[in-house]
Amino acid sequence: MINEKPTILILCTGNSCRSHLAEGLLRAAAGDLFNVESAGSKPAGYVHPLAIKAMAEIGIDLSAHRSKHMNDFLDRQVETVITVCGNADQTCPIYPGQVNRHHWPFFDPAHATGTEEEQFAVFRRVRDEIRQCFTAYVDGRRDEIKRALAAAKGAS
Repeated sequence: MINEKPTILILCTGNSCRSHLAEGLLRAAAGDLFNVESAGSKPAGYVHPLAIKAMAEIGIDLSAHRSKHMNDFLDRQVETVITVCGNADQTCPIYPGQVNRHHWPFFDPAHATGTEEEQFAVFRRVRDEIRQCFTAYVDGRRDEIKRALAAAKGAS
């Protein structure tokens, strides 16, 4: 039997900013540990250009990402759901195989005002906040996996 990588689904309302930032950052931090996807409860139909620019600045390419609906994943095994906005947390369904659910809300950078440079500064700030949170999450999951492997080794 093939042991598939667990899927982590990151949800927000529009699936245009925060969830894509989180998806890109989690993929980069986790390597091949998980399948990482993102979706929204009301997909905007695009990925915000400033989100793409903010991630390109740190070497992560979101240019091929697209906005998806959270219902697209109802027939898939999703181990962990992470919501990054309050609306998605309230509307989030239960997915097949779901074991974990986390809610880590972040400011929506699409609501930033001012010049484009001032708006971009908000995208950078939110990107960095998401990176800090999701890097800590991956570190914790890696520690969890190491403990489980050590316990299995000791039991054999």
